[in-house]
Order: sequence, then structure tokens, then C-alpha cells
Amino acid sequence: MFSWFYIEGILIIVGVNLMVVLGLSLLTGFTGLFSFGHAGFMAIGAYVSAICTLNYNMPFLVAMVIGAIAAMIMSFLIGYFTLGLKGDYFCIATLGFGESVRLIFDNLDFFGGARGLSGIPMVTTFPMVLVICIIAVIAITLLIHSRHGRNMIAIREEELASQTIGINVFKYKMISFAISAAFAAIGGALYAHYLGYLQPLMFQLTKSTELTIMVIFGGLGSIGGSVIGAFVLTFIPELFRAFASWRLVFYGAAVILVMIT
Repeated sequence: MFSWFYIEGILIIVGVNLMVVLGLSLLTGFTGLFSFGHAGFMAIGAYVSAICTLNYNMPFLVAMVIGAIAAMIMSFLIGYFTLGLKGDYFCIATLGFGESVRLIFDNLDFFGGARGLSGIPMVTTFPMVLVICIIAVIAITLLIHSRHGRNMIAIREEELASQTIGINVFKYKMISFAISAAFAAIGGALYAHYLGYLQPLMFQLTKSTELTIMVIFGGLGSIGGSVIGAFVLTFIPELFRAFASWRLVFYGAAVILVMIT
């Protein structure tokens, strides 16, 4: 029914989404901070890595690491001012950050502006994505089961009590936010070097929302659930692609149906 080339392409996108979802799972599922701006970190990783390979002929893995570092630096800057916010206020701040990043790339000619950035080396392959995702899953699992991971879970459960027993709440929120941003940037780098083209419209609020839904769909605080969420919710829109503009309606209905059953 479908050619292997088509299925392989979808699996690569699954891997890209999974990288971002794993980071979001650490931030949202295990630390209790909801973010709607991770498309912004994804865009930073995509654009920075693309410029590194396109303009400076850097190896892809080096460019990917630089993109991840750039996203982490940005997360430290944003986190310093926003991680003290409670509940919905942090969520709104990250939403504003994500849209700001998109608009900045939309208006900078160095990054291609609104017309986009083309000619990016298409080096992302399915085996590469698979290996990176396996390493990422193992790394997140080891982190969650370490003392640092248990501290993050304690912050999610009861922030005031965690602070009372000596856990540096701000520090662990910052670590979680930075790691989450780095994972999103790696996903963005893989995405850019799979498509060979970038445009700011690819990183709209709808992308952040889609990624957050994947985390919630799989179950908050579950690494396995994040894997399932990324896999299922990446495939569903493709199955309905033949219905063109109606496919996202069916996608939304399917998500709601699964989450209430």
C-alpha cells in the first residue's frame, strides 16, 4: 500500500517529534512545567545547525551540537526571568517566546527571512535518527531514575515541601528547562537536514501545541508513553492525508476519542 521510502520518511518525522517530546516530557511530565514555546527551541536548533553546515561547511553532528548549545543558552536567559512564575504565567511566557523566535527568523535575511532557507545538506537518515532517539531515551531514563530526577519529580508533586527539605527548586527547574531545550534543538537540526529547507511558518504555535498534545496523549510522567504518543500522533495525520483539509479535523477527533476512552 505504501512504499518503504514513504514509510521511512514518516518514521524520520516520528524520530524528530520524539526528540522534542522526550524533552517536553522531562519538563512537563516530570518537573511539572507546561511549555507552549518548544517550537521556538526547535527553530533555533534547526536554523543554527543549518547555517553551520550550509555557510561554514561544518560536519552535521558538530552543527547539531552547536544548535543544541544555542538553545540551552537561550533557555538559561529565558528561564532566569520566567521560572519564578507560577502555573499558567510560565506557560504564557513560553508561548510568547516561541512566537517571538519565529518572528525574529521571519525578519532576518541572514536566516532567509520569510522566503525561507534552502540548499541545506540533506544528511538526516533513518538509522541516524533511530540511534539518536535510542540514546536520548536511555539518557532520559537514567536521569529520571537518578537523584536529580527524583528531585525534579518531588518539585512536580509539591514545590514548597521540596524547598523545605533543601532541594534547590530554581536550579532543578533550570536544568530541566535547559535539557528540554537541547532535545528540541536536536530534533530541529534533524528536521532541517531531512527536509533541506526551512521556513519560519514551520514553527508556529500549532507545532508547539501538537508536541504538547503528544506528551499528554502518552501520559504525563511516562517515557514509554512519550514514545507511543509521538509515534501514534505522527502517523494519524498521514493516514488522513488523502482527505486534505479535513485530515486535521479527523486527527483532532481521534485524539479526543483516545484520551477519553
